[in-house]
Amino acid sequence: MKKIEKKENKLSFIAETSETLANCIRRYVNQIPVLAIDEVEISRNDSALYDETIAHRLGLVPLKFKKVDEKNPEKLTLETKKEGVVYSGELKGAVEVVYEKIPITLLSNNRELKLTAIIKAGKAEEHSKFSPGFIFYRNISEITTTKDFYDEIKKVCPNAEIKEKGDKITIMDNQIKEVADVCEGIVKRRGGEVNIEIKPGLLISIESFGQMTPEEIFNKSISELKKDLNSLSKSIQKA
Repeated sequence: MKKIEKKENKLSFIAETSETLANCIRRYVNQIPVLAIDEVEISRNDSALYDETIAHRLGLVPLKFKKVDEKNPEKLTLETKKEGVVYSGELKGAVEVVYEKIPITLLSNNRELKLTAIIKAGKAEEHSKFSPGFIFYRNISEITTTKDFYDEIKKVCPNAEIKEKGDKITIMDNQIKEVADVCEGIVKRRGGEVNIEIKPGLLISIESFGQMTPEEIFNKSISELKKDLNSLSKSIQKA
């Protein structure tokens, strides 16, 4: 495994694995339990937005992960009379929001918003508001063409890994930005020949919405996949 890029909420790396396994891990992101606002009780809404719109916006506010009691769900409250934008950070309760500057609605002078939000743990297969992020992947390729196109390709793709060998150059498409199609377009536009060879391994990227780190998303997705595989194995053994 080779790390390509690491940011606060994004991780990209190269792994020598099959597309089948990578796709399974990608799909099982939808099986990771995540907290989200599930119901909203609005007792006062003087803003320009309908109650349903505010409830929808609140449902998509990422919440920091913690264990909750399903029989006694956590609640967040919001009560404000201030003029201006109402932000997610004004929600108060035992569970914290990930981002405090998500706009909820706008209040004019002498207007009020008062509500109680009920939190639930769920999975993205039920609703997208329970999604912690997403995983996507692509193939790694090697582009081979003549040295005539070196300068133009280098100009358009300055960060590309280009190697010279005789009258040929090879470009490795193994970075965040995909360059295979760009290189092919440059060469074919001038009537040249290009060969694109798919190499072993996949470039996998994980992006988090903030509830957990990309590493946690990847590990939890694998953990949920293992649970189902173990359950399936036991069912087959009993059959």
